[in-house]
Amino acid sequence: MSNSEESSTALTSEPMKTILPFLKWPGGKRWFVASHSHLLPRTFNRYIEPFLGGGSVFFHLKPARSLLSDLNPELIATYAAIRDGWSGLSEKLISHQAHHGKEYYYSVRASKPRLPVTKAARMIYLNRTCFNGIYRVNLEGKFNVPKGTRDTVVLETDDFEGAAALLANAELHTSDFEVVIDQAQEADLIFADPPYTVRHNVNGFLKYNEQLFSWDDQVRLADALARARDRGAQIVLTNANHDSVRCLYQERRFALTEVSRYSSISAETQSRKQFEELVIRSF
Repeated sequence: MSNSEESSTALTSEPMKTILPFLKWPGGKRWFVASHSHLLPRTFNRYIEPFLGGGSVFFHLKPARSLLSDLNPELIATYAAIRDGWSGLSEKLISHQAHHGKEYYYSVRASKPRLPVTKAARMIYLNRTCFNGIYRVNLEGKFNVPKGTRDTVVLETDDFEGAAALLANAELHTSDFEVVIDQAQEADLIFADPPYTVRHNVNGFLKYNEQLFSWDDQVRLADALARARDRGAQIVLTNANHDSVRCLYQERRFALTEVSRYSSISAETQSRKQFEELVIRSF
């Protein structure tokens, strides 16, 4: 029997249960899930996400099987710690909440915990209390974002037990996107949300992204997704609505849809505005 004949529903046995992302991640796709989830297929074999970040689409779809990856090892370790010890992590966050303050924030930021659950709690604590939920490290790999104005560490929406149950059926990897995409087979779904880099960068965030994800990486991603599509995988990709990106995917016979979203990530107030983005699909 072929993979397509074996294709199962995308959802777990509890499709109506809402599990929200536990991280606020720059470039996250909560806005996409809220307004454009109809652009996602409802059935597929395995869900594959090579730029996991906050995992908004993963938690929305609640796939029965998944392959999740990101180049950030601390991020992937946090997902693994939730999967393997969510109750201990919850206790650590309660402790962080009880001690939170300016001096405490910077002491945690400077700390180097060894246990996986303690490392994960540190990352979530810093994510929730740092400036604007930004993840940034210096040249030595040390997290260096200053304390923000938010003081809430434990959220009413936290469902680490539900997240752990969902992650129990997920493969977690720290890997280059091409290695992950090349594993996709017929009827799998790939959702890709790379850093938004264009051929000629014209603003601060795209210029910053160029350091993380070059235009050559954009081309390599498009080629890898085209190969996966030709093997029968379904592709959904979000990217910058820029002529260079449009041409890149039109040349490879993908369908393009323009969508709009609001960005509040920029440190400069005048840079916070509505942006047009692309949803690129193979179907």
